Amino acid sequence: MDEIANIHVVASLGFVLAFVFGAVANKTNFCTMGAISDWVNMGLKGRFGAWILAMGVAIAGAQMLELTGQIDLTQSIYRTTNFGLVGFILGGLMFGVGMTLGGGCGQRTLVRVGSGNLKSLVVFLVLGLSAYMTLRGIIGVARVELIEPLAIDLSEKGLEEQGIATVVLSWFNVEVSNGARWLFAIVISALLIGAALRIDDLRTNFDNLLGGIVVGLAIVGAWVITGIIGYDDFDPVPLEGMSFVAPIGNSISYLMTYTGATISFAIAVVFGLIAGSFGYALVTRTFRIETFSHKGDMINHLVGGVLMGVGGVLSLGCTVGQGVTGLSTLALGSVIATLSIMLGCAVTLRVAYHRMDEKGRIAALAAGIADFLFPWREWE
Repeated sequence: MDEIANIHVVASLGFVLAFVFGAVANKTNFCTMGAISDWVNMGLKGRFGAWILAMGVAIAGAQMLELTGQIDLTQSIYRTTNFGLVGFILGGLMFGVGMTLGGGCGQRTLVRVGSGNLKSLVVFLVLGLSAYMTLRGIIGVARVELIEPLAIDLSEKGLEEQGIATVVLSWFNVEVSNGARWLFAIVISALLIGAALRIDDLRTNFDNLLGGIVVGLAIVGAWVITGIIGYDDFDPVPLEGMSFVAPIGNSISYLMTYTGATISFAIAVVFGLIAGSFGYALVTRTFRIETFSHKGDMINHLVGGVLMGVGGVLSLGCTVGQGVTGLSTLALGSVIATLSIMLGCAVTLRVAYHRMDEKGRIAALAAGIADFLFPWREWE
């Protein structure tokens, strides 16, 4: 056991955790894009409640770990002093549009790949390549030159990090004590869990409850694996939760450069999620090969993959990476990114709805935006 590198232990545990995540996500149809679509198009809130429940559970668990001194979430990518407001908003909107066109977010794409969906396999490849190009390739040049310089350095404003408690209390010149952090964590997690459990479609649907609880606990498990089990001064691993945009790009790179590459927790999670979904599909005999139905369908998925890859890197995550993992750290940037993703998705759904009425693209876009600028206006 002493000969096994720390990263291999962490990656193995990450694979197992993601395997369970993938199987449960397949069984329960946990899908954040589908959750927004159900609510916007049909008024159904069950899957949206599952997402909210996952947020609340993840916040409760992650904050308990931090506030009891077991992990330091300021060491994650979410709670730094580098506040990329433009990236959160622009990237979030791009990701929201992309996941709608691509039939699901990064997590859902991996689940669908495991269940035999070749459309999602195309999205997986395009998303991964686009994400890697934005991280280290040609699009990365534009990111570094145009987006990163717009980031706000919170340290210049006297802030040590971008946690919600720190930002809010500092605004009112109140000392950020440990007790205050406990209060913020308890109130926010309780509000989210309470709001979720008020939704009838969640309380009365076992799959929605199971999906929300398991996804939330999976994020907590990721913090435990990388922050506690993987803690080693001599062989450190990064503190990270679960995210599915940059890791997909890194996974493709890992497969292409295997002999000279090193596994990571995030890469193992990508493979574990696919494997878990695949295993569940085989056991339940729901594995089905699905292909594009027409040219327009393929174009939408290709465009969606690009937008998710680029947008997910700019916003530092997806509906799970920011919408659950990032929120579990109570980072202000995660709130902004998640709301931007939701808005991009919802507007795109409304545009598609108006397009069904044979409206032109510009007219449909204007109508879709108007639906949210004037929420009192009855949707046609």
